[in-house]
Amino acid sequence: MTTLERRYRRLLLAYPRTYRATHGDELLDVLLESAGPGQSVPAAREALGLIFGGARARIVHLATGSTWADGLHLGITAVSAANLAVLLPYATTLPWWTLLSALALLAVLRGRLWAALALTALTGVKAVAIAGGWRLFDLTLVPVLPTFLTGDALFGASSPVVVAFAYAVVLLGLLALTRRGGPVRLRSWWWWSAVPPLAWAGPAWMPDGTQYPISLSRLAVEVVVFALAVVAAYVTRDLRWTLASGIYLLVASAGLSLHADSMTRQHIAYWGVLTLLVLGAAVAPFRQRGRCLD
Repeated sequence: MTTLERRYRRLLLAYPRTYRATHGDELLDVLLESAGPGQSVPAAREALGLIFGGARARIVHLATGSTWADGLHLGITAVSAANLAVLLPYATTLPWWTLLSALALLAVLRGRLWAALALTALTGVKAVAIAGGWRLFDLTLVPVLPTFLTGDALFGASSPVVVAFAYAVVLLGLLALTRRGGPVRLRSWWWWSAVPPLAWAGPAWMPDGTQYPISLSRLAVEVVVFALAVVAAYVTRDLRWTLASGIYLLVASAGLSLHADSMTRQHIAYWGVLTLLVLGAAVAPFRQRGRCLD
């Protein structure tokens, strides 16, 4: 294997495994035949083309199967990641409950619906009890203070109703998927990388003393994920991405509604950006194809 071939093969990793198995060798032959004599590095244009082509192929590959079931599963995956992010700064104080939340996310990612249902229900009941100041399962001193990532007490700016709503959305989604039957898509391990930025208080961008602070790191992660949903909806003409982002926005809106009387311009801008991106994901599948004029 030459150096050029090895580098082309690395670029082809951008494509899904099934695509590489079917068309990888053929595409590699074309690239090697078009290479110049003595060339050892892919041209920048070719490299970018392979990367973007692979990303597009992966998106198209994901737009298979039931739209509503896959969109629902994707949405509850995002909410499960957010639920874990809420508990992560308190992992040393609540180690077992944080671990159960992490296992619930793992079960959702791997499509273990019944395990995810049990773990989410158990963690959710405990989370609601902490938010309400009630003793359940074990003695937990409130307020629960963090040890890293943030300085706020657990659920200090929330309420039992809002916490219960976030877990109820996941539970209802899991129940719907189990009732439907059949396997669900395995989700990417990259979802784990979204948890720490969602949990981190991040650079300050809201006024001091804000009752319901939303970190800049959380905003950045959510905007990137929602923007990817718009791109995916545009490429595939599929509404599963709209359903998934809409589910997450519903849960985020519940937290904001609790502080409707004290929202700042930053809160309104945060909600507005996410809403516009969800609307973009809803409109993108209905784009008109370009027409050739005689």
